[in-house]
Amino acid sequence: MATRYRFGDSGYPHFITYSVVNWIDALSRPLYKDTIVKSLAFCIEEKGLILHAWVIMNNHVHLIASAQDGHKLEDIMRDHKKFTAKALLRQISENSGESRKSWMLWLFAAAGQNNPNNVYHQFWQQDNHPLQLITPDMGMQKLNYLHNNPVRAGIVYEPQHYVYSSAVDYYTKGKGLLPIVHLF
Repeated sequence: MATRYRFGDSGYPHFITYSVVNWIDALSRPLYKDTIVKSLAFCIEEKGLILHAWVIMNNHVHLIASAQDGHKLEDIMRDHKKFTAKALLRQISENSGESRKSWMLWLFAAAGQNNPNNVYHQFWQQDNHPLQLITPDMGMQKLNYLHNNPVRAGIVYEPQHYVYSSAVDYYTKGKGLLPIVHLF
C-alpha cells in the first residue's frame, strides 16, 4: 500500500509507528513483547539503530529512532519487522497455551492472502508511518505522546511504571530494557 509518509534523513530522529494488521491485540503477552525487545536490541548492536524512545503496546509499537552513519533507518525497520513478523507468527502457532491462536492465525492468513507482497501470513501493517522530527517542539510532543500511551490505555497510572517503554529512562534515574540515547 502506498503512503505519503517516507523516511527522511536517517541521521535525524523519526517518530515511527507500526501496527499489527487489523489492530489485533497480538502483543498482549510478555513473551511476544520480549521478542520485539530482543530484535530492537539486535538492531542497536548490529544494524546501526539509535533508539531514543520506545513503547510496545498490545497492538502497535512507537519508536523515536535514528541510524548511525552508513546505515538507513528504512532498511533497519524493514529487517526488524520482517524478523519479528516471522518470529511472532512462529511463537503464536507453537504456543500451546495461546487461547487465541486459531482466530489470530486465521486473521493473519486472510491479511496475507489480500497482500501480494506476502506468501502466507501478514503480521504487521505495511506502513511504518515515519515522521522526521524537525523541531524540538515536535520531538517533545511525540516523546510525551509515546510515553503516555500506556497511561491513556489504562495499563498504568504513571508512564515510568510500564515495563515495555523507555519512560523509566526519562522519568527516573533507572535504566529500561533497552539502551537509549536521550532525545534531549
